[in-house]
Amino acid sequence: MTKIVLFENIHPSAREVFAAAGYTDIVTHATALPPSELREALRGAHVAGIRSRTQMDAEAFAAAPDLRLVGCFCIGTNQVDLNHAMQRGIPVFNAPFSNTRSVAELVLGEAILLLRRIPEKNARVHQGHWDKSATGAFEIRGKTLGIIGYGNIGSQISTLAESLGMRVVFHDVEGKLPLGNARAATTLTELLEQADVVTLHVPGGKSTENLINADTLAQMKRGAILINASRGTVVDIDALHAALKAGHVAGAALDVFPTEPKGPNEPLASPLIGMPNVLLTPHIGGSTQESQENIGREVAEKLVRFLQAGTTKGAVNFPELPYQEPAGEARILHVHRNAPGALGTLDNLLAEQGLNIVSQSLQTRGQVGYVITDVDGEVSDAVLATLRNHPITVRCDLV
Repeated sequence: MTKIVLFENIHPSAREVFAAAGYTDIVTHATALPPSELREALRGAHVAGIRSRTQMDAEAFAAAPDLRLVGCFCIGTNQVDLNHAMQRGIPVFNAPFSNTRSVAELVLGEAILLLRRIPEKNARVHQGHWDKSATGAFEIRGKTLGIIGYGNIGSQISTLAESLGMRVVFHDVEGKLPLGNARAATTLTELLEQADVVTLHVPGGKSTENLINADTLAQMKRGAILINASRGTVVDIDALHAALKAGHVAGAALDVFPTEPKGPNEPLASPLIGMPNVLLTPHIGGSTQESQENIGREVAEKLVRFLQAGTTKGAVNFPELPYQEPAGEARILHVHRNAPGALGTLDNLLAEQGLNIVSQSLQTRGQVGYVITDVDGEVSDAVLATLRNHPITVRCDLV
């Protein structure tokens, strides 16, 4: 029986998908677990479902020799050692689409609030002041939105922003088809110089670390607003603090931070704390009931497709093979070292075991190759053992 272990209070929609597919051995944990407890919880698991706080490192994988796949019920996968998982023949899936609307709505809502100086005025009313004034308050209509990163989220924000009457310009390291009346900026500087609101939607990593720094902040229009709902390392916080203090940047909203608290009772350490023109939220861009339900369903469906058919389309670390209708008596999922002659070796092994190949698909990525093979004939435990014990094999399973 397939054992599924879910961490961090994953939405019940995931369990519904598993149960509908016949997978009922499901263990849930409400939170992320410390390393020693995590390793114990993973023992005997075939599927692990996590969110952003569970750290799947080499030690965690080593404690789970039966683990076949990992589902990240979120967008980010930085919490997983993706290369190590690939080397063990374990595909990792995530949810790149399900929370895009939630993030887009938050970004536009924050843009409206900051343009109207609502955070400051709200605080003043709570403090007993009635500062009724239009000074420094603007409509969002007619303003230019600069989107850095025109992927799933950035492009949806583009569409929604236009419906509010904004002009949209975007910059992406890859060529992207503009939606609506959006225009592509050839350089980051070109975008920063014309945008009234700048919003970031780029991945983490060295290529985007401190993308917004003292120099790029200086290139922004005076009085512009900065929003970051992507990755905390993309913005140099000290440089932003200085730009806000100097009045060059009129306001900012951050949902992500270079170092984030480990739990609900740990305070955020940031020089931006207490600034009246700054909105700080605890990494909740995609945290709506709708998005969590969608994420639970999206990732669980990907995991079920792998368990039932070996489908790896959408895996973030693995050769991608789309869904294929079964064409034989049995389906063998074989992960091998990406070396010359690997497929021929597999086929010879199958022939030696008296198995006739009916259908076969291969894809490689980096150091591994992945083959889905439908065969006629009985695939006994002895046959599986022969395949698994061959030096070319990384992992071999039956659907």
